[in-house]
Amino acid sequence: MAIAETDVVLRALADPTRRAVLRLVRDAEVPAGAIAARFPTMSRPAVSQHLGVLAGTGLVRVRPLGNRRLYSLSPHPPAGVVALIADLWADDLSRLKAAAERRARR
Repeated sequence: MAIAETDVVLRALADPTRRAVLRLVRDAEVPAGAIAARFPTMSRPAVSQHLGVLAGTGLVRVRPLGNRRLYSLSPHPPAGVVALIADLWADDLSRLKAAAERRARR
């Protein structure tokens, strides 16, 4: 995933409504109507727009079933985001070890 695509995914994750939707679909497929019902102060088109953004970034999967759409968390998170997070926190244990060793030498 290119940097620009990673930025799109991170912007999608920055929205609290989208994070709430991801939590709703984390463990099972959920129909769009049931997702919309969880946000009573939001119009259905607004919820649909959030679902479209999540689907477009690959964060959720959409499975058509008749005239319904079932949403679920993608089993494969976007590789660019995973790589970014791994890169930022990969050496935490190494830094902790080095700090402990420096402190022990003092």
